[in-house]
Amino acid sequence: MNAILERAAATPVLNEEDRARAEHYAVLSRLFSSAPDAAFLSTLPALAGVWGSSNSALGQAWLVLGDAARQTDAAAVDDEYTRIFLSIGRPEVMLFGSYYIAGFMMEEPLVELRADLAELGLGRRFGVSESEDHFAALCDVMRHLVVTGPDAVGLARQKAFFEGHLASWVESLADALEASPEAVFYPRSAGLLRAFFAVERLAFDML
Repeated sequence: MNAILERAAATPVLNEEDRARAEHYAVLSRLFSSAPDAAFLSTLPALAGVWGSSNSALGQAWLVLGDAARQTDAAAVDDEYTRIFLSIGRPEVMLFGSYYIAGFMMEEPLVELRADLAELGLGRRFGVSESEDHFAALCDVMRHLVVTGPDAVGLARQKAFFEGHLASWVESLADALEASPEAVFYPRSAGLLRAFFAVERLAFDML
């Protein structure tokens, strides 16, 4: 995965639930950091075979995403990614938290995020142009926090970052994806965003 943020690494042993959480964050980060290549697209139906189910919103979302990956190819998804996320001027769908929280890019939420990242010892990798509030980068931070902090202190750190920098705007991003008029693949990822973040929100509310 082309992680947007640098991170330090000693990794403790994770239980099955935290491994699954980390893998979900990794998948979401890869989906939105750049257009998925053929190799990554081919993993999505396999993951849907593991996590897909008609018995839960998250399982159903995986079945939808797995089907979407089967029905497309890397060239089509690359074109779609460019059209909706990278178009000149204001993209059709914004992937930056500051836009959803403050209404503009590079605003106070980004300043606060950078302060929190510095406290965590994280920072933007050299040569990366996207700001740190890019959705893929934030998912990558959450993946890092999950794999490096499965204890009570680590869970508190995860909750603070999730609630401070992701929870308030993921639904708006999912809405924007579903409303994209010409996109085919990415609207079918919106359900995974909604369902996974709903599970995370519920779990953090119980801490």
